[in-house]
Amino acid sequence: MSTPHAHNKLPQVIIIGRPNVGKSTLFNRLVGKKLALVDDQPGVTRDRRFGEASLLGLDFQIVDTAGWEDEDPETLPGRMRAQTEVSVKGADVALFVIDARAGITPLDEEIGRWLREQALPVIVIANKAEGRAGEPGVLEAYALGLGDPVPLSAEHGEGLGDLFEALLPVIGEHDEDDDLPGGELAEDEEVPSGPLKLAIVGRPNAGKSTLINQLLGEDRLLTGPEAGITRDSIAIDWQWTDPKTGERRDIRLIDTAGMRKKARVTEKLEKLSVADARRAIDFAEVVVLLLDATKGLEHQDLKIASMVLEEGRALMIAINKWDVAENASALFNGVRQALEDGLAQIRGVPLFAISARTGKGLDTMLGAAFEIREAWSRRVPTSGLNRWFDDALAANPPPAPGGKRIKLRYITQVKTRPPSFVIFGSRLDLLPESYRRYLVNGIRRDLGFDAVPVRLTLRSAKNPYAKE
Repeated sequence: MSTPHAHNKLPQVIIIGRPNVGKSTLFNRLVGKKLALVDDQPGVTRDRRFGEASLLGLDFQIVDTAGWEDEDPETLPGRMRAQTEVSVKGADVALFVIDARAGITPLDEEIGRWLREQALPVIVIANKAEGRAGEPGVLEAYALGLGDPVPLSAEHGEGLGDLFEALLPVIGEHDEDDDLPGGELAEDEEVPSGPLKLAIVGRPNAGKSTLINQLLGEDRLLTGPEAGITRDSIAIDWQWTDPKTGERRDIRLIDTAGMRKKARVTEKLEKLSVADARRAIDFAEVVVLLLDATKGLEHQDLKIASMVLEEGRALMIAINKWDVAENASALFNGVRQALEDGLAQIRGVPLFAISARTGKGLDTMLGAAFEIREAWSRRVPTSGLNRWFDDALAANPPPAPGGKRIKLRYITQVKTRPPSFVIFGSRLDLLPESYRRYLVNGIRRDLGFDAVPVRLTLRSAKNPYAKE
């Protein structure tokens, strides 16, 4: 038997509630775009709408069910079951939406009773809770016996942080255990498998084609694509034998067909090399930025490096033509220093000295590419993450501007590739950027994310619009 969401691997969240409580507004808010309203004929077709939603990095499939009309109360339970049993079967959690301004109606109570009989986790959403008018309805919602209601305004996008907190324990682990045998939780969200998707980017004449030919052991790119095809990225699948283990490992080399003999103008070539890099980065997991040892690090290189990090890919830098470089060690240290200054968002990008012509240093570089992909895919268990977090706060407590302490409550990792974390707390708008950097650097240093871009989002636990 197939699992409820084996077909799409995303946890499924279903929205349930009587008509006009704002289900479609919530659906559109979570999907992030207004999907055309489907044909309004009564009947099966308009019972459910599916969309892919992402809330602060938590990805799930969202299902909107049609409202339960109540013009004929006798058949209501029957109609409700018919309409929802289908939906509930595949779902991982239900969002039961009520209208906080209207309070709890008899129909809400009926739906609540029915939901309590299901084996499905339920989160009560008190919608339209902006301002004071919704407060009584939020309190009434406790009477449904389905746990703490989440006050929300789907229309204004308020309270989504609270919804995230409520959903996280229910569906946040799904992507961790879906791919693992026997459903065991592992430290890593997924052990990276499949070929390593590796892109080599760099300014014109840094030696990219020589490098790719050397890796493949054949003059694969010298007969570069015809002018018309140069726009596209080509993927070349090959196997590399790891000299340490003797193991053969799959690599998919993404080349941007950047061999443009035709472009005479340097400036045009520069622009094209950036466009090329951007395309290759899209397809890659790990990106090697190739520098020319005879030229050192130039502004254009930093631009490409920043782009790789902004896209959340793992970055490595290789200084090519090492065999002909003058004063090599001073050059290496100079590039290292320029990187530290120019790429403040990431310290310790792996730096390799290679020669595409002779093949020196290439095995070391490829071995490191597999390692960095592992770090990029790593998930830290929540318990270990919060132990680290408590220690980091104890070692260097957040400041207290105006004597009022900024409270950081807990941290959770919402995704991998790149590793992304959310910290919940209060008065976070007052947290200085330097403290945020302290936390990011700590995550990278202590939790094994050395050279990988790390995303950190701060979320106030409560409605940011509420008056203090």
